[in-house]
Formats: sequence, C-alpha cells, structure tokens
Amino acid sequence: MIDILGTETDDVVDKVQLKIEKSKIYRNLDILDEREREVVVGRFGLEAGGEERTQREIAKELGISRSYVSRIEKRALMKLYHEFYKQKR
Repeated sequence: MIDILGTETDDVVDKVQLKIEKSKIYRNLDILDEREREVVVGRFGLEAGGEERTQREIAKELGISRSYVSRIEKRALMKLYHEFYKQKR
C-alpha cells in the first residue's frame, strides 16, 4: 500500500517524524514502571541499535501472554500521551 500511495518525499517526512516521536517517548520513559518501559522499548526499538519487535516476541521474552503485553503497551502509551499533553500546555 505504501509503495502505491507514498512518494520518496513522504518517506523522508515519515522517517523524520518517527525519529521525533521516538525521541519524545525516550525522554519520558521515566514515568513508566519497569514492565511498561520494557514493553515500550521493545515495541518501538528504543534500545541502542534496537529493532521494533512484535507483541508476540516480547511476550515470549517476558514469559507472559501476548494479550497482557497489549494491555501493558496500551496503559504505557496512555501515560505517555497524557505526559505529552501536559507538556504542551
């Protein structure tokens, strides 16, 4: 789909935006508890040279269910969202 709809300029803009978003997340990881931080870092590839991993991969690594990873991720992203919102005010 991206191959059909996207252009090279779109790709560059998307990559820059993604780097900005990742840096915002990285700067605010301290508001998350340890498990939430593990999930977010793994999902978004925030560790040095890290790649984004699936919920299934993280679940296997942490020894929990994929649905539990999903719930942790959702809770963590809501915390981050609220933190970003506070910073904009």
